[in-house]
Amino acid sequence: MFYKDDRLALFIDGANLYAAAKSLGFDIDYKLLRQEFERRGKLLRAYYYTALLENEEYSPIRPLVDWLQYNGFALVTKPAKEYTDAMGRRKIKGNMDIELAVDAMELAPRLDHAVLFSGDGDFRPLVEGLQRQGVRVSVVSTTRSQPPMIADELRRQADNFIELDALREIIGRPPRELTVPPRAPQTPVET
Repeated sequence: MFYKDDRLALFIDGANLYAAAKSLGFDIDYKLLRQEFERRGKLLRAYYYTALLENEEYSPIRPLVDWLQYNGFALVTKPAKEYTDAMGRRKIKGNMDIELAVDAMELAPRLDHAVLFSGDGDFRPLVEGLQRQGVRVSVVSTTRSQPPMIADELRRQADNFIELDALREIIGRPPRELTVPPRAPQTPVET
């Protein structure tokens, strides 16, 4: 479904892609992801969407966000909202659907092919709108997780579904594990 002369854009729903890759047991190497789609066509833009907690001293996503900004991704962020639900649990809300949809529709006249990295069924009308403008749409998510991360209506609307697990060897790396520095061997103490 990809042609060398295709003008491509990537629209990455960061939270959704992270959850899908995590459910499959691997991390995304964004440098390899970008290279793979540059190989498949003329990559005009690679957007990455995420909400950030502004008041936290350290956010685990901050190094990724910084790396993406310096390596050719158009980063779209907004402050996440923190709240406590009825059960007293801390929740974070930061939906980026509108920002992604607006960018995709604005870029559509200059695109041949849009690649959406999300399984969120809320994007079905966006896919349909892009198709009405003559843009082919591929959706990258997974059916191999339990439950599947791709909404059936989104998969049916897309021109092409790309199973994320099938990209594992191309764009994946093993998940990082927190390593504990080895302890010095204990020598018995004589008393």
